[in-house]
Amino acid sequence: MQPTDNDLFENEDSYLIFLLSLARITFLSYKEKIFLAKNLDSYNKLALLSIEEISKLIGRSIKTRAEWDGTENLRLARLALHYCKAYDIRILSCFEQAYPELLRQISNPPFVLFCRGNISLLCERSVSVVGTRRLTPQGKKAAQTFSYDAVMDGCTVVSGLAHGADSNAHLGAVNAFYDAEEKCLDTRKIGRTIAVLPSSIDEIVPSANKKLAEKILSTGGCIISEYEPRMTITNWHFVGRNRIIAGLSPATVVIEAPCGSGALITADFALDYGRDVLFHEVAFTELAERVSANVKEELEKKASLKNVSKYKMENSPQKFIETGAPIIKSYSDYCKKLHEAPGTSSVHPLQRELFDN
Repeated sequence: MQPTDNDLFENEDSYLIFLLSLARITFLSYKEKIFLAKNLDSYNKLALLSIEEISKLIGRSIKTRAEWDGTENLRLARLALHYCKAYDIRILSCFEQAYPELLRQISNPPFVLFCRGNISLLCERSVSVVGTRRLTPQGKKAAQTFSYDAVMDGCTVVSGLAHGADSNAHLGAVNAFYDAEEKCLDTRKIGRTIAVLPSSIDEIVPSANKKLAEKILSTGGCIISEYEPRMTITNWHFVGRNRIIAGLSPATVVIEAPCGSGALITADFALDYGRDVLFHEVAFTELAERVSANVKEELEKKASLKNVSKYKMENSPQKFIETGAPIIKSYSDYCKKLHEAPGTSSVHPLQRELFDN
């Protein structure tokens, strides 16, 4: 579905430049970009608007420190399209049927996604798998095994390509594909993996995971970002990436996540979106608890210098478990928990122990 009549645009490139121009405007919300897309008919009209004129159109006084330069914004949008064509990057707007419906339902979805690989996965059955970068050996095995079993069951694994839990989740997924090929199984019936980047679509972060990214694409997976080619990464991009990971799936599984972990931010997003959040039992092993204690000690030192927020200090796996998040031990256990009727879920022994304490 296009936001305006296609006849109003000279060609497909003109339409894409228009969308990219809107996508680049960080002081506009998703809904405001939708509104402007439906009420403007050219990128030139957008480029000529002043901040005051944009404010009048959307019915909100825009207060931003960023200086608006419509002409420069248009130049950068044209450049972004040039790079997308050069690198074979698919520009997927929220107006297209291929845009994932689950992601469209979150509070502030990306107006545009930049994609490499198999975009059909974005609308397939999926589970998001997240966790700490400080993964224990048990956590490493759990992330790989869970993702391997999920992919073998035809489920796509979504994660963030970071070190630790993310990398091992992706690795388990690509290993499932290789094993399916070796066993001559029908690879059309197995899942794949989607990596969501915090960086621009043409930059793999961390760079050490470039080979893993190549494996994701070569096995039929997908790499996505909401950031155009050559865009500089900033700290808030990581939180933005977390909301997309949570938004792409009906459920998020946390492998291991000490107090203050970014994986718990993803879990918070998932709950805000009305999605399920589950924790793997390895998050509560003695070694994982030891890592959590060390991380908490580091956070307390930073808190004494007022460098850490109260939210980060208080965000812990226990908080989620106390409010009903299930503990699972495997992918099959995950499937069972999702299909149990409300009020009939069996309590994991670790969960009972946490409640008792």
